[in-house]
Amino acid sequence: MPDEQWDALFTALRSDRDRALASLVISNASRASEVLGIRCGDLDWGDQVVRVRRKGTGAEQWLPASNDAFVWPRLYLDSIGPLEPSDPVWWTLRRRRRGDGTPARQPLNYDALRAVLRRVNDALGTNWTMHDLRHTCARRMLRDRNLSLRDIQTILGHAHLSTTQLYLEEEPEEVIRRVHQHLLALKQTEPAINAVPAPARGYDAADLAVLFGEVPR
Repeated sequence: MPDEQWDALFTALRSDRDRALASLVISNASRASEVLGIRCGDLDWGDQVVRVRRKGTGAEQWLPASNDAFVWPRLYLDSIGPLEPSDPVWWTLRRRRRGDGTPARQPLNYDALRAVLRRVNDALGTNWTMHDLRHTCARRMLRDRNLSLRDIQTILGHAHLSTTQLYLEEEPEEVIRRVHQHLLALKQTEPAINAVPAPARGYDAADLAVLFGEVPR
């Protein structure tokens, strides 16, 4: 996902909850099921790491996150009131009625998360998914020379390095963008054509002016 598309998607999100979710995934490449499964006790505000339970194995792993990825969850959680460490972090914003008539939130599930992205995609005319955010995070990390492929494999939770290496494949759009930049840079370094070459020996300048409509300099 190009940076400008990420900015557009983030701006189109309607709530602090949705911004918090997207910020975490674009920051640490967690899977949708993993980020939906985190509980309040899984947020380490001091060290800015998030504990997830890996898809498939269920193994617990702490993942780092950016400063922004911790700002939005704080704003969101402050708006919904106190929660216990064992409570899920993500809740529906619309309250459903309990049997006794009192309102109650429901934990956010995958279908509700897909509905969030569907509304954004409808507004932007796009087709982004949570996996696209994970993929974007991986590509950003790959561009950082300070991170090794093993580092990225660990963050992505891949069992095999060969799976991580699939992210090394270049997107056609990115290749085209870089080549366009290359061609533009070449054009800027080419000498400007300020003069028409003088006619070769044996050609009359006046005759050429009749033919081409201008007098060669």
